[in-house]
Amino acid sequence: MSIQATLDSQFAGELIRPDDPGYDEARSLFNGSIDRRPALIARCAGPADVRAALAFAREHDLVVAVRGGGHSAIGHSSCDDGIVIDTGPMKGVDIDVEARTGRFGAGLTWGELDAATQEHGLAVTGGRVTHTGVAGLTLGSGSGWIDRKLGSTCESLIAAEVVIADGRVVRASADENPDLLWGLKGGGGNFGVVTEFEFRLHPVGPIVFAGMILHPRAAAKELLRFYRDFMEQAPDEVGGGFALLTAPPEDFVPEEARGKLAAGLIVVYVGDLDQGEQALRPLLEWGDPLVSLVQPMPYVAVQQLIDAANPWGITDYYKIDYLPELPDEAIDAAVAAAAEVKSPFTQIIFGPLGGALARTDRNSMALALPDTKWLYFYLAMSLDPGLHDHEKGVARAFAETMRPWGIDKAPANFINSDDREGRLRASYGEEKFERLVALKNKYDPDNVFALNQNIPPSLIPA
Repeated sequence: MSIQATLDSQFAGELIRPDDPGYDEARSLFNGSIDRRPALIARCAGPADVRAALAFAREHDLVVAVRGGGHSAIGHSSCDDGIVIDTGPMKGVDIDVEARTGRFGAGLTWGELDAATQEHGLAVTGGRVTHTGVAGLTLGSGSGWIDRKLGSTCESLIAAEVVIADGRVVRASADENPDLLWGLKGGGGNFGVVTEFEFRLHPVGPIVFAGMILHPRAAAKELLRFYRDFMEQAPDEVGGGFALLTAPPEDFVPEEARGKLAAGLIVVYVGDLDQGEQALRPLLEWGDPLVSLVQPMPYVAVQQLIDAANPWGITDYYKIDYLPELPDEAIDAAVAAAAEVKSPFTQIIFGPLGGALARTDRNSMALALPDTKWLYFYLAMSLDPGLHDHEKGVARAFAETMRPWGIDKAPANFINSDDREGRLRASYGEEKFERLVALKNKYDPDNVFALNQNIPPSLIPA
């Protein structure tokens, strides 16, 4: 009997095989350099479908990949010859405005979640690109433009519905399976398939004072120095980041600057609009910008600011590290190293930490947040496959250049397959890593959920 015939009787969603229409679209990932061909894509309508797909995979000894938004840059959202449990169709939203909480299906993107919460002037720290999946970012990272005000995404996670490896549907909350809730806050997809997230929501917008400032690359060193010093004293309400990038070929950019190396700021103030304009004025008045598009705007527009620079299907490779400080020498080295970039889509973002992130109860979650002031994201991306190896090489060289000022740690989502052995363990720290292993032993002792930043159970060698 075929795979589809076996599951049809109990599956409410859609089963897609290699010879079915829509297969190539269903298997496509954000990272266009990943080309995997699963035997079956199970697009699940709810927890019952996840259970059925998982049971079938275990019965037939199939590799299991779990897909939310399809943004895993190293391809964990898919597999060859196995089964993809795709939660994409699960887009339910239930917001309690008075309580400022919301329950959200695991298939939502951040653009969809932001649109729903902003109807009520509420938000949670979300991804910087709207088609990023809520699930992957919440479970393995949690960084966004407004995390200095609201903390990491997973700090606002108050409960989750999870299908664990043995097929049971369990709730993780402060009152039920609190150990699992702790692990979901940064431990990645190691413990099951989350089908619903419940977040504490926060007043944000719907209009915020925010936008983009673009300067010539020649100003990058001085601009980043100024921004570093500015953020040292900035209130929690000020978020955003500095980027080394290429000026886009857009009408709002002067023609002579389009396609040229540039330096930019994303700025956002979570709070009173007049106070935001006053707080951001030093950045608005600095230098002679090519572009200054900072004004009252919808928060959902802020979340879309770099969408055009991150199109679906682009090749994607990254290097990430935390920086305790950002001295002048590090700034000079970073700007010099970034001059080797050829792809107009490659971006190096320096994210300011501090604020609410510095006050995080680090014991309340698996996510390890070092006590540092900065985090850089080197995103080597290209729509030209011929540039992929070059951009990858520049990214690696940049990481080596920055090594003297970093700590060689990253959130789980941003640890690459070619990073040094043991970086995942070191990034969590010994105590948290051992606690995660204990959770893996309890909830997934056979390592069914191995396609992730994997925490192997004790009985399976690392």
